Amino acid sequence: MDSFDESRIGAGVTTGVLARKVGISPTTLRSWDRRYGLGPAARIEGHHRRWSPEDVVMVQEMCNLTARGVPPAEAARAAKDWAAEARSAAKTPATRMGRRLTAIAAPSSDASTTPPGTLSNTDLRRRCKGIARAALRMDTIAVHEQITEAIESYGVLTAWEEVITPTLLSIGRQWESSDDKYVEVEHLLSWHVSVALHNAYARTIATDKPPEIRAILLACLPNEEHTLPLEALTAILAARGRRVIMLGGSVPVESIEATVRQIAPAAVALWSQSRNTADLPLCRHLAALRWGIHGARTRSRVLLCGPGWGDALMPSSYARRA
Repeated sequence: MDSFDESRIGAGVTTGVLARKVGISPTTLRSWDRRYGLGPAARIEGHHRRWSPEDVVMVQEMCNLTARGVPPAEAARAAKDWAAEARSAAKTPATRMGRRLTAIAAPSSDASTTPPGTLSNTDLRRRCKGIARAALRMDTIAVHEQITEAIESYGVLTAWEEVITPTLLSIGRQWESSDDKYVEVEHLLSWHVSVALHNAYARTIATDKPPEIRAILLACLPNEEHTLPLEALTAILAARGRRVIMLGGSVPVESIEATVRQIAPAAVALWSQSRNTADLPLCRHLAALRWGIHGARTRSRVLLCGPGWGDALMPSSYARRA
């Protein structure tokens, strides 16, 4: 969180000013005070509560910890303990608290011993809640850091399936049940997921793959704009040493066919989010394309990806992947 200008704080700021600064509601601040005793150290009877610079740092650290998935009660105890020590030691709260709270926010001993690619249920829930809370607060730094940390800790596949997708679904459910109230939160979260996946791909892409290794072509069907699943697949395949060509969203039929003819991919993964974009005739056409010398002609395997394909019976030459 941004630090306060202490010259503006003076004897303290009101609950409303503090709430706007840290990006939460005054009701949340009052709830934290009532439930966990996370309120101003000094109170004057009959006056509005004033939050001192030390109180402000305490609340900022509470926000940081809860955004990282630390349970509110645990985060409040930590924030209060180190704020009290900072006051008694007459040192800058941010310096002392920053060191000690970093250790508390780090993965627990249970999570730290979890092998790469797996998550304990506790760590899973903590990470999902942490990302969702940060997105709801529009805390872009926390959202980026936590998504990146999940990918680096567990790999793209596990992070996508067990952390990112459940979080996106949770935000999506809130959006659907609140008359589009959370649409900006979903857009923010999706954008940062996309950035993290692109970064993961950039870190693992190899430029020295032998040309005889046939690439895998990924594309969204025409009028299909949901690219995140294919972006995740791109990063996963690149991390496994595969050559990947990702065309992105809403690719014209002619462009998909031209690319298939040009690069002769080992497989073509076509994403459809809804039945409106699923195109079986196109898939049949791509699956029938052949190339190579006479007597040794070959063709690409077509993978139908996404919920848009439904439960329709596919010919044996297709492979359906949900």
